[in-house]
Amino acid sequence: MENCDAESEYFMMRSFGLRFTNVRMKGKYSFQYIEDSVFENCAFDTKDAFWHAKNVTVRNCTVKGEYLAWYCENVTFENCRIIGTQPLCYCKGLKLIDCEMEGCDLAFERSEVEATITTPVVSIKNPLPGSRIIVPEVGEIIRDIKEATGTVQTQ
Repeated sequence: MENCDAESEYFMMRSFGLRFTNVRMKGKYSFQYIEDSVFENCAFDTKDAFWHAKNVTVRNCTVKGEYLAWYCENVTFENCRIIGTQPLCYCKGLKLIDCEMEGCDLAFERSEVEATITTPVVSIKNPLPGSRIIVPEVGEIIRDIKEATGTVQTQ
């Protein structure tokens, strides 16, 4: 899809090999269980997007909504603006490269993540071993399980 608008629930669920450029999408539960896909210069206003997604790259996009990309695997967000509560939880092989996070609380819960965030984050919860999160400022780091040994570095 290229240069278009979409409005839907469960948009593109269980799809493979998606390539989106300049797409604006509004709806709930989008891109769940997708694999091997690339999104560039898109704007998504959605809830529960990218749940269980595998091998996905999201580049230069704005993703607004609650509970972004839970249980995803090998997903990369590059130069993205992420807006909403409890993003990116229970993930494996998650990467964020120079992303903004706005209104993001309880981020990265029980996730394995490599992240460079360019804006303050409200809170980070229980990053798993091997995680490295670089952020200019974080309001609260919550570690209430013994496995929460991931690194959170403020600059």
